[in-house]
Amino acid sequence: MIIHSIKAFSDNYIWCIQDETEAVVVDPGEAKGVLDYLGEKQLRLAAILLTHKHDDHTGGVREIVARYPECPVYGPKETEALVNHVVEEGDSFNLLGQTFQVSETGGHTHGHISFLMGDHLFCGDTMFSAGCGRVFTGDYKAQYETLKKFKRLNDDINVYPAHEYTEINLRFAYDMQPDNENISKSLEEVRELRAKGQPTLPTTIGREKEINLFLQVETLEDFIKLRNTRDDF
Repeated sequence: MIIHSIKAFSDNYIWCIQDETEAVVVDPGEAKGVLDYLGEKQLRLAAILLTHKHDDHTGGVREIVARYPECPVYGPKETEALVNHVVEEGDSFNLLGQTFQVSETGGHTHGHISFLMGDHLFCGDTMFSAGCGRVFTGDYKAQYETLKKFKRLNDDINVYPAHEYTEINLRFAYDMQPDNENISKSLEEVRELRAKGQPTLPTTIGREKEINLFLQVETLEDFIKLRNTRDDF
């Protein structure tokens, strides 16, 4: 199985999970890159997965489905205008011979969900490497509980956020904890990758426990204070 990142917009990643001649696409904000990749690799689209309603994650769905009209689309209730399978916490389904488990991961949006396939977590905009998404809902408790849920996962779980925000997140973390060797070392590594035009993702739960300050806070109050310290995004 291959999990390939398709670039979209300035910093989005559309994740393409492929097994031999079939593929599942996660959060296609744009259609062109997906359609080009599927055509180049001669892949049949087995499904589309949506984590939440924002257009940079859903904007390509209609054009892709027009090309693949039999394709099932899975997503939370907030995306019901685009999906034919509404899923929620505790649901599971099989694709590509794999089981996908659905987890409620609110905070960024009220209905945000994530998909766990074996040791691969597709978490949309709830958590980034060394950071977390904006709490557009104002429900900081939901976002805090989401991060606690992720922290309970095994360290070797691979994490596939939807944005390339690692360097800017690590710069923030370094400003907050300049003596943290895990953060300073990771920032150097990430800068080297980005200088070569290479992605910094996926990450792992174990790595995030070391470098992600939002996973390290002990209380909701500390989370709110830290999240509100970020004024860039």
